[in-house]
Amino acid sequence: MKLDLTPLGHAAIAVAAQVLVGLTTGNLLAGTLLALGIFVGRENAQAEYRWISAFGAGKRINMPWWGGFDPRVWGDIGSWLDVLAPTLAVVFVAVSVFFWSVR
Repeated sequence: MKLDLTPLGHAAIAVAAQVLVGLTTGNLLAGTLLALGIFVGRENAQAEYRWISAFGAGKRINMPWWGGFDPRVWGDIGSWLDVLAPTLAVVFVAVSVFFWSVR
């Protein structure tokens, strides 16, 4: 079994985007939300393509608005990790910075 390190790479990119936007704008929350939006949106778009392929006869017009949220197309652990790893990483950084600044 090959170890997939993609979620760790996504987490590193998310934290880099979060910190870059946070330092540039002085608003870490904006960086956090941007980083989350990138990876959650990316994975949702991929889920939409999986839905179209599996249930929509290959045509986007056949997909309902909720197609990307259908649990049937989020079956593999890789999809979940591609969302969870960046989410947990940026939340950890945001909470750490918040508590560090409060001290």
